[in-house]
Amino acid sequence: MSESKQEWQERTYRQARERTPERDVAFQTSSGKPLDPLYTPDDRSQNGDGYLEDIGFPGSYPHTRGIQPTMYRGRLWTMRQYAGFGTAEESNERYKHLLGQGQTGLSVAFDLPTQIGYDADDPMAQSEVGKVGVSICSLRDMEALFDGIPLEQVTTSMTINATASILLALYVAVAKQQGADLSKIGGTTQHDILKEYIARGTYIFPPRPSIRLVTDVFTYCRDQLPSWNTISISGYHMREAGCTAAQEVGFTMADAIAYVEAGLSAGLRFDEFAPRLAFFFACHSNFLEEIAKFRAARRLWARIAKERFKAKDPRSMMLRFHTQTGGATLTAQQPDNNIVRTTFQALSAVLGGTQSLHTNSKDEALALPTKESVELALRTQQILAFESGVGDTIDPLAGSYVIEQLTDQVEAEAQEYIDRIDAMGGALTAIEQGFQQKEIQESAFRMQRDIEEQRRIVVGVNEYVEKDEKIEGLMRVNAVVGERQRARLEELRSKRDDATVREKLEKLAEAAAGDDNLVPHMIDCVEHDVTVGEICHVLRDLWGEYQGSLAI
Repeated sequence: MSESKQEWQERTYRQARERTPERDVAFQTSSGKPLDPLYTPDDRSQNGDGYLEDIGFPGSYPHTRGIQPTMYRGRLWTMRQYAGFGTAEESNERYKHLLGQGQTGLSVAFDLPTQIGYDADDPMAQSEVGKVGVSICSLRDMEALFDGIPLEQVTTSMTINATASILLALYVAVAKQQGADLSKIGGTTQHDILKEYIARGTYIFPPRPSIRLVTDVFTYCRDQLPSWNTISISGYHMREAGCTAAQEVGFTMADAIAYVEAGLSAGLRFDEFAPRLAFFFACHSNFLEEIAKFRAARRLWARIAKERFKAKDPRSMMLRFHTQTGGATLTAQQPDNNIVRTTFQALSAVLGGTQSLHTNSKDEALALPTKESVELALRTQQILAFESGVGDTIDPLAGSYVIEQLTDQVEAEAQEYIDRIDAMGGALTAIEQGFQQKEIQESAFRMQRDIEEQRRIVVGVNEYVEKDEKIEGLMRVNAVVGERQRARLEELRSKRDDATVREKLEKLAEAAAGDDNLVPHMIDCVEHDVTVGEICHVLRDLWGEYQGSLAI
């Protein structure tokens, strides 16, 4: 095969290039590694150990071809559109509309004050209430958010990190009010605080007490909420910040290793909590590399779980992941083009074997999406699911010479990053040294330079540009949202039992100063009308606030 390929390159391919030169672009992966003009069976045999060891069968170790034996022939991916804005009532209306249009799972976006632990009447929250998500300050808000939505029958993903344990407490309190069986409550708290220090920035507390909150959730859910995904370890935000596909996988796995080690240090056994670990990846525009990335991530996690952490439960080796199409790939120019981008990114995610999917709306580079654009984004998933046929066979691109070679390549590059981070002492130490941050910044700079110098074409941005575009019909959050929320808080504070609130906060502070699991204390607090901001202020006073790495 090697000799035949070399002969083809020297004769047929070289002569064709001489007659018609190739396009003057860089044929490469997101990591800058060159792509060969042609891949053959020889490329796979040079890089892999063999079919059963590296590729195998769906539902079997190392899960390269998917974690379920039937994949989408048995059950389609969950269609989970990320949504939330303004007040809880407004977001509740959007959720009911999407569920009525065929969405199969909820995904809650919280506003910035909620994410960083400030109530709507805090001076720090001014002008930000309800802008990029829904404002949640108390149990009354959470009740309104899920009014008429039976939590035992729908799964909910919550994109919340620093305050994730508090929002989980609120969710549990609402479920208890509904009379739900907590063992049947399903969903996910993102709760990946390490990537906040790396790329996103919505942290509150220093890393070590923040990780304690993560392991407290591990333990609480093991005992009380067994169907809940305790964390969604997220490469998405690092990819949005500018990292490559291989960096996304490598940094995400390094964070996962750190969380596992924290769980083990907290006295948990790996197989007690590993089956409820979930992952979250972006899907950007390099169609083939993205498919390979998902397959590589699945295989890499299976090997980490089995070889590094000695997993016995087969579920512990299954990488279950949610995908969101690339927000950073959307353009404010010619926003209708984003429909096309989102469609083929979603197709990559499905061909890569995602368990759930959010498709971005065309107007998200300009504003929160309108009801109409969100509906179109959902229809994109439904057309893929019911009309395209891509889910009718399992892992349909397996055996493609380029897909298998790219899968090997992404896995190898990601493993190199894991090894480098291990040598530094782990993900947290590497973060404190600014390693991941610096790598992402350098990658983002390279990509932006390629766009500016037109080595990478972005249609409508640096080529095929239209002047004097006029964009109309964008969604605007009502400016009175903050006033409404402040009025609601004023009423709450005037009617609740202040002595009970003080008592609950004192007990929370005592527990936080010791080693009690904080989740039950938080549930007790919110059930007695303690607010998100009040809980966070108690913990701020005890633990302090993280001010960011000085190593960058």
